[in-house]
Amino acid sequence: MSRLNGKTAVVTGGATGIGFAAAKRFVDEGAFVFIFGRRQEALDKALKDLGSNARAVKGSVSDLEDLDRLYAAVKAERGSLDIVLANAGTGSQLALGKITVEHCDEAYETNVKGTLFTVQKALPLMGKGGSIILTGSSAGTTGAPGMGLYSASKAALRNFARSWAEDLKGTGIRVNVLSPGPTATELAKEALGEEGQKVFASMNPLQRMADPSEIGAVAAFLASDDSSFMTASEVAVDGGLAQI
Repeated sequence: MSRLNGKTAVVTGGATGIGFAAAKRFVDEGAFVFIFGRRQEALDKALKDLGSNARAVKGSVSDLEDLDRLYAAVKAERGSLDIVLANAGTGSQLALGKITVEHCDEAYETNVKGTLFTVQKALPLMGKGGSIILTGSSAGTTGAPGMGLYSASKAALRNFARSWAEDLKGTGIRVNVLSPGPTATELAKEALGEEGQKVFASMNPLQRMADPSEIGAVAAFLASDDSSFMTASEVAVDGGLAQI
């Protein structure tokens, strides 16, 4: 497939997991991709797999100077930008009564502030036909023990898309939310272990974890002109977890 031929994309949190799977799918469909992340070793490994149509910039979405460096690199090499997948995020299970200011700051610095400025700083490089994709979560819809802080930060992204679609009227730039459910990323494997993944998988009607490539496929759809009449939408790729 070549739906993204000639397009330039940025993927934050692009070295591993869903971000890497999306970056790989973008490259496979013809895009030139800049991946952005905090760990140089992971970025280097990802670049080996992505090939010559990818670049890596090290930094954090919570650091505005790092984001400036990212977009300066995009402008210098490509001149403009067509796709932004604001995927970088963080979170942990914290029950009410155990949450500290530091936990709150970390979640909102990355998931909310980081997403906001990832998008806002990209806009000068984007134009008609541009696609902004925010990585939400099934947790933004459902409630679960200990997930209040993370879930609230992801729910904020759903409203960002609704509000920004209004702000972007007349620009030809679309903004949508991609909301995965249980996905077999490296992080999930480390955090849940084999038994924990089985329990998590059993909670959705398909009774399995998604492969990151399945999420990446939907990201490519939202990035492409196949979704040209979609904005302010949320696409759930969660095995039905938050739908029934």
